[in-house]
Amino acid sequence: MKSDFKFSNLLGTIYRKGNLIFTSDGTKLLSPVGNRVSCFDLNKNQSFTFSYQHRKNIQCIALNKQNTLMISIDEDGRAILVNFVSRIVLHHFNFKSKIQTIQFSPCGKFFAIGIGRFIQIWKTPDLTEDRQFSPFIRFRIYSGHFNDILNISWSKDSRFILSTSKDMTARLYSLNSDEKDVGMTFSGHRDYVINAFFNSTQEIIYSVSKDGALFKWEYIEEDEEENKPSSWRITEKNFFYADGKLKCASFRPESNLLIVGFTNGEFRIYELSDGFNLIQSLSMGQNTVNTVEINNSGEWLAFGSSKLGQLLVYEWQSESYILKQQGHFDSLNTLCYSPDGSRLVTGSEDGKIKIWDVISGFCLMTFTEHTSSITQVRFSKKGNVLFSSSLDGTIRAYDLIRFRNFKTFTTTERIQFTCLAIDPSSEILVGGSQDTFEIYVWSVQTGQLLDSLTGHEGPISCLSFGMENSSILASSSWDKTIRIWNIFARNQTVEPIEIQSDVLSLTMRPDCKEIAVSTLDGHIAIFDVEDTKQLHLIDGRKDILQGRYLNDKFVSKNSNRGKHFNTICYSFDGLTLLAGGNNNSICMYDIENEVLIKRFVVSENMSLDGTLQKLNSSKITDSGINSDLIDVQREASDLEDRIDNSIPGSKRGDASLRNTRPEIRVTSLEFSPTNSAFAAATTEGLLIYSINSDLIFDPFDLDVDITPESIIESLNEKEYLVALIMSLRLNETYLIHRILESIPLIDIPLICNDVPIIYVNKILEIIGNLLIKNNSPHIEFYLIWIKNLLINHGTYIMSNKFKFQSSLKLLSRFLNKYAKEIVKMGKRNQYLLEFINANKGLKKENENEDEDEEMEDVEDEEEKEGIIEEEDDDEAGWFGPNSKPSNGIKFVGPDDSDSDDNDDELIDV
Repeated sequence: MKSDFKFSNLLGTIYRKGNLIFTSDGTKLLSPVGNRVSCFDLNKNQSFTFSYQHRKNIQCIALNKQNTLMISIDEDGRAILVNFVSRIVLHHFNFKSKIQTIQFSPCGKFFAIGIGRFIQIWKTPDLTEDRQFSPFIRFRIYSGHFNDILNISWSKDSRFILSTSKDMTARLYSLNSDEKDVGMTFSGHRDYVINAFFNSTQEIIYSVSKDGALFKWEYIEEDEEENKPSSWRITEKNFFYADGKLKCASFRPESNLLIVGFTNGEFRIYELSDGFNLIQSLSMGQNTVNTVEINNSGEWLAFGSSKLGQLLVYEWQSESYILKQQGHFDSLNTLCYSPDGSRLVTGSEDGKIKIWDVISGFCLMTFTEHTSSITQVRFSKKGNVLFSSSLDGTIRAYDLIRFRNFKTFTTTERIQFTCLAIDPSSEILVGGSQDTFEIYVWSVQTGQLLDSLTGHEGPISCLSFGMENSSILASSSWDKTIRIWNIFARNQTVEPIEIQSDVLSLTMRPDCKEIAVSTLDGHIAIFDVEDTKQLHLIDGRKDILQGRYLNDKFVSKNSNRGKHFNTICYSFDGLTLLAGGNNNSICMYDIENEVLIKRFVVSENMSLDGTLQKLNSSKITDSGINSDLIDVQREASDLEDRIDNSIPGSKRGDASLRNTRPEIRVTSLEFSPTNSAFAAATTEGLLIYSINSDLIFDPFDLDVDITPESIIESLNEKEYLVALIMSLRLNETYLIHRILESIPLIDIPLICNDVPIIYVNKILEIIGNLLIKNNSPHIEFYLIWIKNLLINHGTYIMSNKFKFQSSLKLLSRFLNKYAKEIVKMGKRNQYLLEFINANKGLKKENENEDEDEEMEDVEDEEEKEGIIEEEDDDEAGWFGPNSKPSNGIKFVGPDDSDSDDNDDELIDV
């Protein structure tokens, strides 16, 4: 199995803090998520997360107008310059102070930052200038404010800069040194000035303050008669009169649209071209709208709420949401892949279950029926039913076709379920609890409690079924034993397997021949299911990367905290084991050799507790306390931010209100059914690690004679089998694709029969990728390939299922995706097909009648001439396959109609 997994995406968390940014074309939205940046493509309905990480949470981001350079700055003022197109980090820079805002100039040559009460102008790194050792060059510094700067705005021509501050003023500066006299201070507000903007003519300035006041400033030319110099004056004052404080504002000069967000969750849209006109007023909840942004076309508005982790993109003209996503409010507890690997399900402490699309990265559905923490989620074998256990005392079943909770499983006594398992046939459901020492068995069809398995002498920690044998159940407990049960046996007397320490996690190999358990002493033990012998023992303590906590007086290597694995999982081939726990590492082990293949660092974010490795002596005060534990910002923060509305004694919710840092940990791990990715539920969110096969050159049995030129030459000579095998050995996708589609249809059965068995899996995998990822239009052509490969090599595939697991899952995902569309298309065209068949029959009858009439005329003439011969007319009226049924008939596909109610409009004759 390949081990070169790399970080590919971050799900489960949408927005944390900071500002949102639209690209210049308005189709992509950038959102800071912790110490990373996520990008949402609103047209293609896809998302990705940049792979680089900051040392702390991101404070602000900026993107130049050309969409080539992006700068992100964390809470400590450390900046990272990124090539936005290639997603490559270009440079690291430290501003050595907290940065509140950053803005690129419209010309793209400069960017301005607000650092304390000063404005710094820096030159944008340019390829035309040789600055290898100093990509960042400071151009100018402006001062004048008496408190921290909140926001910066540029004029359209990149000549002037507007800054707003906590000192209740806004200031105007010029970028050109010969225009120093244009400097101006805009005072008159009675609270923080949140933002200020130029209009399209740059002769009007709007300033917005926290108390809900909007001032309009106009430039008045010099009046010699009244002896008044040229200056900016207030010409209009307007007030929002909202129930909450104003938190953010954004302005679009071309359309004169002003969008404001308040602390009570309300946002409003105003039009300022002719007065102060309210267009719309909506609410996104009861929590603060922390940031707002409008795209260049002025159609889409983006809102972010950090407390809920909510992200909205709203189209104000049609009054509809383009994007409405929200992450989990609390930490993730469990995850599960769907059988085809296209979806991920997560369960959280907040009692919600979310279904995520792996390809797009968006949340498809949220279930809120549970009233307490979710402990485990599992799919049925077909993937159309989802089961979840919770501490509220119920196990629920969800229909993923209609998206509803259709069944609830309970016991006679109210207990908290901590684990569940569903057998491969999806007939039996089992659940375990830490309140009682029994394992409960239900019938999925009837929902009745069938049995309770007794024998454990401690709380049940894990339950697991295999994928092949539906009767074998493995259970683990805190009584230092694991047991193997036969669910359908009459006698349930089971001999326990003794373990040296408490069992934290258990998993069964897909073929039901081995089970692996992780224990409190940091070991992973693998046992044979049949004879209960220990086969392997892995000591994971030396491989765990455990960080240092803020209140620790010692380095991380001397800490015993987190030196064990809380979750483990098998790969689908059963050769690799993945392990994680309350630490900063995910370990991948080769079971046969008992060695560590690779270790993944979960996060480098020092805003989380447990990521720092060394003791930082500069953070230690004279009293021996870490300065990071002292809340130095609380006195300087706003009143509404200091108020704690949480219930007294509650340990859930927004942990930042109690000045605590979340600890880094991995709560759940699972391999994708395709074996090309795995997911980890962590404190940072749902991390997806995958193998990017497009960028990997992985030849198979290659020699010097196999080149692209020789492969094309064999193809031109119609040596199809030789060309196909050579391309598979070279493993270049574009060559394999070309050769597959160059083989004539009539030769496919012969090629599939003669292709060596070692290449069958590769061909199936490539066909699956072409159909799923590349959306190939040659569906029937590739289905013929698949059919012939399965006919000729099906016996070997069935006896080696796990070798073909990845490719078969890809094909299964494709078939599930298109089967519904084809059935729907068939239903929509039902009457059209009946009409064609009827038309075809009528045409045959008419042709037969015409030919009969012609034959009668010929016979009459022959009778007159005395020449009558009998001839066979079996082919009379034959209707060829290439003949067209009728002119103007239109077949309707799945994209030609929006609903099944339009069947009467499908036929156009």
